[in-house]
Amino acid sequence: MTSAPITRMHTTERASKVVIHGGTVYLAGQVAEDPAADITGQTASTLARVDAALAEAGTDREHLVSATIYLRDIDNHFASMNEVWNAWVPDGYAPARACVEAHMARSALLVEICVIAALPEG
Repeated sequence: MTSAPITRMHTTERASKVVIHGGTVYLAGQVAEDPAADITGQTASTLARVDAALAEAGTDREHLVSATIYLRDIDNHFASMNEVWNAWVPDGYAPARACVEAHMARSALLVEICVIAALPEG
């Protein structure tokens, strides 16, 4: 039995930014380019990076399957993050989603987002 190939993109000794296997795209956690921005700015920047990584892998936000969102302060940032998220997700294409509070790798980071998406058929 032959298994589907695994494609890894932007791989370092620690992680790959994108992994594609069996028609599924897995993104490493994405964070804002400017960690000095507020939660709205960081969320928008993070989602722009998600868009870019999905496009490079050959898919888009209409093919999202799952998302995990990590917030540094869920009590104070959940509503503002959701405003940006809700505007970003196309109507009718919301993925399965979890949102949790987490200690971030750097104290300035307010949000990190991991997504899984399908490759378009054909």
